[in-house]
Amino acid sequence: MNAANPKPVLILSNPAGLYDPVPNGYSHVAEVAGAVRWVFVAGQGGETADGALADDFQAQVRQAMHNLVTALGSAGASPSDVVKLTVLIVDHSEARLHAFGAELAAAFGSEHRPTCTLIPVPRLALDGMLFEIEALAAVAAA
Repeated sequence: MNAANPKPVLILSNPAGLYDPVPNGYSHVAEVAGAVRWVFVAGQGGETADGALADDFQAQVRQAMHNLVTALGSAGASPSDVVKLTVLIVDHSEARLHAFGAELAAAFGSEHRPTCTLIPVPRLALDGMLFEIEALAAVAAA
């Protein structure tokens, strides 16, 4: 939603009859209406601008979320414009899910929960890479 157009571009919902995904940080359904500009962000890992990659999972997630927000911003989008996330986690566990959820809430706020698919994987592109996140955002057309 923007000041020029008070009608929301993105509506997130959780239909009756499905379990409540809110504690896990996502929504079941995203509806996009009206004139929008789509922003696709490639998978972002935990590398810093100089290519360094921390050994710690949570540190990688935190950096990946920072990278995602930076990429969105470069296209005039923000976390509140994100419709869909795809998350890849090496050696997935409940502890890693909770670490991701905490970093997602820190980066996106506790109210915006885009749709999300989490895929456990045995390996990612770089040695030592433990986390990757890609996003699809819808920005109201000017």
